[in-house]
Amino acid sequence: MRVVIAEDLALLRDGLIRLLNAYDFEVVEAVDNGPSLLPALLKHRPDVAVVDVRLPPTFTDEGLQAAIAAREQVPGLPVLVLSQHVEQLYARELLSDRTGGVGYLLKDRVSHVSQFIDAVKRVAAGGTALDPEVVGQLLARRSAEEPLKALTPASARCWA
Repeated sequence: MRVVIAEDLALLRDGLIRLLNAYDFEVVEAVDNGPSLLPALLKHRPDVAVVDVRLPPTFTDEGLQAAIAAREQVPGLPVLVLSQHVEQLYARELLSDRTGGVGYLLKDRVSHVSQFIDAVKRVAAGGTALDPEVVGQLLARRSAEEPLKALTPASARCWA
């Protein structure tokens, strides 16, 4: 199974490469910044991409943006986000695309190598792998927005 990795931390990137190779994955490219990710994904069209959210140069959401852009050009490209952060806006966009496998794991909550390897395989096979904390944060924000949607224009003026 061919993998592209996007991770800016050298030790983690190298560790992911070694780990995936040990489990018979072929890491075809590993990048350390956002601008390099999209070309790598389009060039290799991997069986799965393992992507950090925050990459250089701005350390905001380059990883997710590149993954979403790649899925627009390669529909169904499997993407497993592995990050320390839940970027809610782009996470929703990535997860709402019903084509191809997607996953979102938090680095500090992956407690077993087998859990990570299973998630990579599941996403590559077209499934999902979601950390419960990610789901909780996405649902919490959505439920907080629901009361605002229920307001009519007239009632909204009363609250303003």
